[in-house]
Amino acid sequence: MSKPHLWVRAEQRDNETRVGITPAGVRALLDQGFAVSVEASGSRVIETAGYVATGCAIVAEHSWPSASADAIIFGLKELPDDGTPLPHTHIMFGHAFKGQSSGRTLLKRFRAGGGTLLDLEYLTNDTGRRVAAFGYWAGFAGAAVALKCWAAQQSGGIAGPVGPYANADALKNALLAELQAAGTTRPTALIIGALGRVGTGAADLCRAMDVPVTPWDMAETAHGGPFPEIMQHHVFLNCILAGPQTPLFVPKEAVTAPRTLTVIGDIACDPDSVFNPVPVYDRATTWAAPALRVHDTPALDVMAIDNLPSMLPLESSEDYAGQLLETLKALDGDANGVWARAKALFEDHANAL
Repeated sequence: MSKPHLWVRAEQRDNETRVGITPAGVRALLDQGFAVSVEASGSRVIETAGYVATGCAIVAEHSWPSASADAIIFGLKELPDDGTPLPHTHIMFGHAFKGQSSGRTLLKRFRAGGGTLLDLEYLTNDTGRRVAAFGYWAGFAGAAVALKCWAAQQSGGIAGPVGPYANADALKNALLAELQAAGTTRPTALIIGALGRVGTGAADLCRAMDVPVTPWDMAETAHGGPFPEIMQHHVFLNCILAGPQTPLFVPKEAVTAPRTLTVIGDIACDPDSVFNPVPVYDRATTWAAPALRVHDTPALDVMAIDNLPSMLPLESSEDYAGQLLETLKALDGDANGVWARAKALFEDHANAL
């Protein structure tokens, strides 16, 4: 039986320079007998030359639609929203299984083309834990941008553009300067999901900035709310993957209620999900405009950027690729059941359309 053909596509979203496999990972798959094609890219954080050196096939940027039918297309973020049918198997973050309107459109494209979505968000081991996640760096960067929003508020402003940083130290240094310019005090932060990957990254960043943290996890939210403690902190960081059992953390009426809260960092960032636990905003924010002001007096800003790890693209790519590699190696045999579960999940949702 022939080994799979993995086709690593170049990302097509603005400000997305991450990649899910390093040259060392490509080399490991080639040694195992895989066929690997890597699209050239002028923006990928790991230069194409690094992949050339592995001996894999280098193909034209964004040429994946013409890949052979057996190719498994591997990327991270969204495909172009052009409505075309999708005949291939795709490995990517689809954001399609929690009732999102854009997700339904994507699933219809797979049904029309006969393809399959193997969603990276739902690759889990036998205990239900994700085999790989960008979570730590999402939390780290998300907390940093939320604190930038708070710092900007101290002078009556709103946070301006953010961009990629060479490394975590560069991000911390930039943020520290903004906090120092805002004054000698620090905001207080409450983190929900503090024991997970995302929450750990957020807490590490806050502590590096001397921001007092109230760490919450499942035990503190088990009673289902309401949660007045959130309103008593300056910054709230939501770091959990919401689902049907997730309680409401910040209801819509909270924006006009008495509160200390002035910044919500919705690092989970799922505004169009029916499970959104912070329904005070209706769209993701961007690198160009990281804060969405949902109330003026007193100010309440929401930070909800959905590709936060891209702010630290090299560190997050190397970390994630290292976590995912062993699972990619199992694409042909699926001995651990990860891929079979992912396919079954897709079929359940596609068939429910």
